Amino acid sequence: MAVKMKKYRNYMPFRFVFNILLMLAEVALVLCLVILVSIQSRYSLIAEAVTQLAVAVVIIASNDNPDYKVPWLFFVIVVPVVGFMCYFMFYSRKLNPVARRKLRLLDMKSNISGSPDGERLTTHPHAYSQAELLCRLSQTHIYTDTDVRYFTLGDDMFPVMLEDLKRAQKFIFLEYFIIQEGRFWNTILNVLKRKVDEGVEVRVIYDDIGCMRTLPGNYYRKLRRMGIKCVTFSHLVAQANNKFNNRSHRKILVIDGTVGYTGGVNLADEYINERVRFGHWKDVGLRLEGNAVNELTRLFLADYALNSPLHNEDLSRFYDNTVRATRQGYVVPFGDGPKPLYDRAVAKTALINLLGQATRYVYMTTPYLIIDSELTQAIENAALRGVDVRIITPHIPDKKLVFTMTRSYYARLMEAGVKIYEYTPGFIHAKMYLADGDTAIVGTVNLDYRSLVHHFENAVWMHEVPAIADMESDFIATQSKSEQMSIENTRARLPSKFVRAIVKIFAPLL
Repeated sequence: MAVKMKKYRNYMPFRFVFNILLMLAEVALVLCLVILVSIQSRYSLIAEAVTQLAVAVVIIASNDNPDYKVPWLFFVIVVPVVGFMCYFMFYSRKLNPVARRKLRLLDMKSNISGSPDGERLTTHPHAYSQAELLCRLSQTHIYTDTDVRYFTLGDDMFPVMLEDLKRAQKFIFLEYFIIQEGRFWNTILNVLKRKVDEGVEVRVIYDDIGCMRTLPGNYYRKLRRMGIKCVTFSHLVAQANNKFNNRSHRKILVIDGTVGYTGGVNLADEYINERVRFGHWKDVGLRLEGNAVNELTRLFLADYALNSPLHNEDLSRFYDNTVRATRQGYVVPFGDGPKPLYDRAVAKTALINLLGQATRYVYMTTPYLIIDSELTQAIENAALRGVDVRIITPHIPDKKLVFTMTRSYYARLMEAGVKIYEYTPGFIHAKMYLADGDTAIVGTVNLDYRSLVHHFENAVWMHEVPAIADMESDFIATQSKSEQMSIENTRARLPSKFVRAIVKIFAPLL
């Protein structure tokens, strides 16, 4: 079947414009009412001062990261009335009661377990402590019966993914932050339509704001007419609250419960270098085959339940518990997201643990480097105790302000002995973290506040998996195409330093 001509949408559909304007109008109306009451009442200044003080105390006493509390505290104190009103509307990052009820129902239906011989990892104390931590924080499991294939580029992953899709017999689940009409997505969509005709169940989740400028506002309805069960993650409505802040940055493809894909690759043409945006697009992906895929299935079903009507459904048919004898190292797929689904910052904790237990090297690739004090100190401490820490970031940025912020962290890290490189051919979107040649984390997690605090994310922790050797070779090859940075060539002039200082204050809220 011929692939339709690719389309690139760079406009914002009316539905988003309308809802954003209504949301802004709602915020403005609430603030105007509060200010009007303040003007009319002689006791308003006292009430405002008491409220402002109470909010400041609540922020200080909270268990949130200080890097997140400081900008809110600054905003509440410096901007009276507006500050605490925005706090009431946007500060909380917890899921609403309806979402919690859906997840409780889902947990009752999801009975999966790891590999019986996963306990063998106890003979590797450092690795076992990392895996056990992830299992507790993310309610996941250790698997020893899953093959892992690593792709150095989205270009290489695309044809393999396509062949797996064509072999689907039961169901196909796709969840992506960005989908855009073009060769990549249109080719997959043609396969999905054929599979629906064959009786295969197909479900799709795409992030509503992530696809705000890449898909029509009603695209989910178009997919439903094709027979595809589609929902948008955190559908944007004209309601001023924190819901729009918790996006799904996950990239998950599950086929028949036995084959799964994840990594940094979204379903848009720049991810396979079919379209050039910021030079060569460097990304990586994983193909899992085995029981660990059940964890990707669980994450997908949780997100699907969060964004669809509440109803009972037998989910056991989507899990494959076939016993496999193959032992390919240890694999722990995991998710991360807001409370109460995840009580602690799973991905950040995993990265800090990886850095803390490394003895020889830690290699990291990330498109953004906007990190809090805890993660900064973990990276510095690893380098200061003699671990070879290297970080590769893009040389051609996709967001200039974020790029400026990324470079603002270079000097401090390099002074501690961290080696930083910029990928000169273009933009590196890969999220890969390697330690000592035997442990790795690959997935959707960037080193920035939005990824580590706000977004729903997913990744795969691996130990003694053969594919880790491919990851190390790929890092070295990527480093050879990158420019090593120095403190001198990243110094900023006074105006840039001022911009960095201002943006750094509010970085946790961006």
